[in-house]
Amino acid sequence: MSIEQTQLERRWHAIRAGESADEGTVICGVRTTGIYCRPGCPARTPKRENVTFFSSTEGAREAGLRACRRCRPNEERMVTRHVIVDSPIGELLLVGDGRALCQLHMMGGRHPVAVPPAWSRDDDVFAGVAGQLEEYFAGERTSFDDVELEIEGSSFQREVWAALCEIPYGETWSYKQLANHIGKPSAVRAVGLANGRNPVAVIVPCHRVIGADGTLTGYGGGLERKRLLLDLEAGALSMPAA
Repeated sequence: MSIEQTQLERRWHAIRAGESADEGTVICGVRTTGIYCRPGCPARTPKRENVTFFSSTEGAREAGLRACRRCRPNEERMVTRHVIVDSPIGELLLVGDGRALCQLHMMGGRHPVAVPPAWSRDDDVFAGVAGQLEEYFAGERTSFDDVELEIEGSSFQREVWAALCEIPYGETWSYKQLANHIGKPSAVRAVGLANGRNPVAVIVPCHRVIGADGTLTGYGGGLERKRLLLDLEAGALSMPAA
């Protein structure tokens, strides 16, 4: 591998890990499919031996590759906006494109997200979502149906995440119940993996899924937060304001 390829590959992985925001400086070309992608493309990760890295979309096109239809690397991306809001379960990171909410992470969870320097802080664009979260934690809201979401994921993941929003407030389902609900009863393990990769905590209520024996099982925000959310929804807990 050339020095240039090694440097581009390192940059690619840094961007995907959230350690860099220079997304336009590296493009991934896949020889087997004939397409090129930007970092963060929701398509399946190709095998390394089938990949060539480029420093621009022009280089990828000159190599005879065409733009991926999913991540659209030849189109200018909207500015990613974010804000961190306080809540009774700790700081919450809201991320979106100015139109829809794309991510909601618990900063005190097991996998805190680093905010890339290219993201723009915007309190106003998330004011409505922040207000609904306040109502939820005060026990005054039971759904977020009017929050516009734009979540990247595979078709199966999005199917699971949509099903999570159909679990009634105050109730819990097992992973098997969730798999049955989407018509894939043998996909319990895959459903669990998709549940664990839900990028919009609280609003897409992955915390409502528990083990078949009633145990809480894993949760990215930590089991203590999962218990607090379930107790809140069951009416067994009143949370103080943040």
